Amino acid sequence: MSIDFSCKSFGKWILAGEHSVLRGVPALVFPIQSRNLELNYSKGSQSLELQLVGDHGKDLQLLVWGVLEKACELKKISRADLKGTLLLESSIPVGAGMGASAALCVAVTRWLGFLGYVDESEYYEFARNLENLFHGESSGVDIAVALSGEGLRFVRNGEKKSLTATWRPHWYISYSGKRGVTVDAVNKVKDLILKNPDLGEKLDLQMAKAVEIAERALTLTSQEGLPVLAEAIELAGQCFEQWGLNDGEPRAHIEWLRKNGALAVKPTGSGGGGYVLSLWRNEPPVEILEKLIPC
Repeated sequence: MSIDFSCKSFGKWILAGEHSVLRGVPALVFPIQSRNLELNYSKGSQSLELQLVGDHGKDLQLLVWGVLEKACELKKISRADLKGTLLLESSIPVGAGMGASAALCVAVTRWLGFLGYVDESEYYEFARNLENLFHGESSGVDIAVALSGEGLRFVRNGEKKSLTATWRPHWYISYSGKRGVTVDAVNKVKDLILKNPDLGEKLDLQMAKAVEIAERALTLTSQEGLPVLAEAIELAGQCFEQWGLNDGEPRAHIEWLRKNGALAVKPTGSGGGGYVLSLWRNEPPVEILEKLIPC
């Protein structure tokens, strides 16, 4: 088909700041260039036709129409007004904490911008409102990195700063073996805070400390920065443990990574399943490496 509009948005992984970002703690987030969603649009007179391809394109079947309905509701337009063909190709797994819903919301927002329904100045807030469909309350961190395509220090008040490392850590993500449900993990943390506000505040402060240490680690040399970065990842990982988000397969996967030589390990994203971040002194052995995705 002839392409009238095309855009690409990326999956993401979070170094530190998960959950606490909802309460004002910064989060350090990076795109995964190898996991992305590409939207191609061809104008036409027929009712909107949707084509889904790629490793995880079909996973979007139910999500896309929900996002489009929400977008039409927000902009007070009829879905019947949307014509032509949308082709979505995705390599981002759904329900894995890799930002599939944010990538979709950003792609749809940009497409509606092309059609003239959304101003570019609205993109972030509009896409974040779309993502509330999935998370109940989107912090906006996934949306921010899907829009920018670069590493960010993100604060929920809208503050965003580019984030780059002065050295290249050997860090990877890998699937824990269990699907993560973001809204369930968010609610679990909120319940803990309601029942034990002192512990909730302590864990938010601990996550904030992990963010601060990780950010500093990235400004050092590789030799100086590696142990500091490992400390930050472990500190953030302990928050997930105390939030109760490591049970079952995630804990087993974390132990497997440690047993095979990972210096530090933590969930990345909401936890309760999905992907796990691991930091290594050197490149992992080949038999381990084939199960990891470079960050």
